[in-house]
Amino acid sequence: MTIKIKASKRKINVGAKKDEYAFVMSPELYNRLDENKVISEAALRSGMNQGAIRSAWDACGEVIKAWATEGHSVAIPGIGSMRFGIRSRTVEDVADVSSSLIKARRIIFTPSAEIKKELKNTTVNITCYDENGNVIKKVQSEDDGTIEEEEETSKV
Repeated sequence: MTIKIKASKRKINVGAKKDEYAFVMSPELYNRLDENKVISEAALRSGMNQGAIRSAWDACGEVIKAWATEGHSVAIPGIGSMRFGIRSRTVEDVADVSSSLIKARRIIFTPSAEIKKELKNTTVNITCYDENGNVIKKVQSEDDGTIEEEEETSKV
């Protein structure tokens, strides 16, 4: 498995380096796999018919949605778990606690140990492009595969 990254030379529009050129890295976008493709592939791998897989897929989606809205962290088979949360400001006085402190609602995904290991062992290929879109360099990762951990959850 490989993660493909592009590093494009672009003019920086903000900050201390405004109007200077720098290489900006971003993932090369892959197509979003349609759920029909996923269901078809799951049917092939499991030996079950697509109708049964679709019924299970839909039921799992409804269960995840229902339980997450009730405050549960819900397992997603093979990849981790998800839960809902918020990002908010803090206040010292209980009288100041209100919903206006909420800055954003969030979906928090916690990957499983297995999926973290898979990511750690995945190579990263970087293709560098000049300002005209020409390939000028290719790099394969030699980093230690450090995985960023979930940030501290919000408090109200």
